[in-house]
Amino acid sequence: MTDYKLTYFDMDGGRAEPVRIAFHAAGIEFDDIRISFPEFMEQRQGMRFTCLPVLEIDGVVVTQSNAMCRFTGKKAGLYPEDDVQAIYCDEAMGAIEDLLHSMVQTFGLKDDELKTAREKLVGGWLSVFLKGLNELLERGGDYFADNRLTVADLKVFGTTRWLMSGQLEHVPTDIVEQLAPRLVAHEQRIANDPIVVAYYASRKA
Repeated sequence: MTDYKLTYFDMDGGRAEPVRIAFHAAGIEFDDIRISFPEFMEQRQGMRFTCLPVLEIDGVVVTQSNAMCRFTGKKAGLYPEDDVQAIYCDEAMGAIEDLLHSMVQTFGLKDDELKTAREKLVGGWLSVFLKGLNELLERGGDYFADNRLTVADLKVFGTTRWLMSGQLEHVPTDIVEQLAPRLVAHEQRIANDPIVVAYYASRKA
């Protein structure tokens, strides 16, 4: 049996969450290794690209969260087989990666410097990507691809929830509602999907 080890921060959400959910949906056992940020800072220079998540498949290290999403999504039946629907799925996941990259640039800033950077982000790339994701749902309907749940929905769902959570200083909690109302309804739809509900129920067990 293949041995899988997924390493990410000790949190629900983030880049590894769609991978975790897909593994669970596929009924595949994996080591869910969660580390603290200080632990990551100690280990990161030994990591390829100095970033998380990291997936080990029988000891072979793989990086890049979208590659992991496609891999586990295929195993769980959560990635489109049709080429056109697959590129729709990839487009949404790629947009989230670009959005997260712009967000990460503000991490570690403090006080006025953080406020200035986040306000610039809200008026710039964050607005651009939220509006763009809203457009993708206008094309896709209830889901980003294949008219059903895919790993793209899981990835967008986690980011939407994060943006609305109030955890991000100087990012209005209603920014998603104001700029991308379809994402608000999408977040609720995915949160109530049986696959997602089952995963979080297993976390509480």
